[in-house]
Amino acid sequence: MQTTAALDDTMLALSDPTRRAILSRLASGEARVTDLAAPFAMSLNAVSKHIRILERATLVRRRRAGREHVLSLNPAPLDEAAAWIEQQRTFWNSSLDALERALAEHED
Repeated sequence: MQTTAALDDTMLALSDPTRRAILSRLASGEARVTDLAAPFAMSLNAVSKHIRILERATLVRRRRAGREHVLSLNPAPLDEAAAWIEQQRTFWNSSLDALERALAEHED
C-alpha cells in the first residue's frame, strides 16, 4: 500500500486534466515526450512540467532512446489509489448503513 506522501503525489498528479490526458495516451503504449506534447496548446516546457509531476508520482517511466525521451505508464500507483478509494467507500457505506439502521430503530 502507498504511503501517505505517495498517495498525495498520485492524487495531485491526477488532479489536472492535462496530466490525466497524458496518462490516457500512455495507456495505449509508450510515447516520445514531443508526441505527448503535440495535442496541447502549450509550450513543450509546460508539458515537461506536467510530466515531472507524473514522474514524481511514479505514474510514468522515462527512458532515453538516443536523443529522444520515451515515456511509459506505470499503473501501480493508480491501482494503489483505487484500492484506497475502495477502502474509503466500504467504510463509509458501512457507517452510513449503520446510521440508517440506528435512525430507523429510533423512529420506531
